[in-house]
Amino acid sequence: MQDKISFKDKIYIAGSSGMAGRAIKNALLEAGYGKNSFGGEILTTKRSELDLLDSKLVNEWFEQNKPDVVVLAAAKVGGIQANSLQPATFILENLKIQTNVIEAAWQNKVRRLLFLGSSCIYPKFADQPIKEESLLKGDLEATNEWYAIAKISGVKLCESLRLQYGFDAISLMPTNLYGPGDNYHPTNSHVMASFLRRFHEAELNNFKKVICWGTGSPMREFMHVDDLGKASVFALENWDPDSELAPKTKENKILTYLNVGTGKDISIKDLAYKIAQMISYKGIIEWDINKPDGTPKKQLDISRLSKLGWEASITLEEGIARTLKTIKPDLERNYI
Repeated sequence: MQDKISFKDKIYIAGSSGMAGRAIKNALLEAGYGKNSFGGEILTTKRSELDLLDSKLVNEWFEQNKPDVVVLAAAKVGGIQANSLQPATFILENLKIQTNVIEAAWQNKVRRLLFLGSSCIYPKFADQPIKEESLLKGDLEATNEWYAIAKISGVKLCESLRLQYGFDAISLMPTNLYGPGDNYHPTNSHVMASFLRRFHEAELNNFKKVICWGTGSPMREFMHVDDLGKASVFALENWDPDSELAPKTKENKILTYLNVGTGKDISIKDLAYKIAQMISYKGIIEWDINKPDGTPKKQLDISRLSKLGWEASITLEEGIARTLKTIKPDLERNYI
């Protein structure tokens, strides 16, 4: 196998304006990629420049720009309410984005592709902590199934192209992400961003109480997005699924997707109180038990990526504190 990734490479990041894509771009630049002095380049596109939902335009862009490496971080994302209200949108848009970019990369002889899956595509009642082999071994969380089915298709498309054609596509399965550039929409955001927004607004406006969804009992694992950026660079540089030393399944078959997270989780209730304390909110926190909880526990087994030599470095407290420093401009940019 030739170099997995080189400083001379043209690296295309699909979804570079999103939270994950931006962090991966920053991590690549920090590691020395994309420098003209080395002959490298980081390629990005805005939706106004390239609609990833249009297969013809995507293929034409690949033919013209000829990237060596592709990172696919673009996706239609949202929380429980958004998934429930827009099931067709979530499955259609994600299937189109993934298929268009992955197929164009393969057809245009991209050397290496990294696709971002998600921990939420594992079965709702998977054994904990969740191993990679749990994929497709049980029912999905109903409030998330449309997004999950699309993402599973992306992971399996990458795997199938490797098995049939030798296309070097790998996938990472990140746990719940948070950090700069997150989506703070009042109804379409994930739990961390939702809590940061609500408690930030409650403290600023002296609200007497904050109402949170569900019972607060579900356990969730959270990773600062900058750690995902570093993990992505590490995987591109170091992970060859076909290597004899690469992680394998229990049946000694190759693994084309690996979990990435912190290995630590926290209850939603404890997270709410932690954020309230860090923001200095002193009001009442109430729980609307008529709202869904989602998956009861979702902690990843990160042992395989750890054995390759990578571990997250940003603690939850440090990550929340860093995020709070950026929350005001992010909130103003996102709907305030």
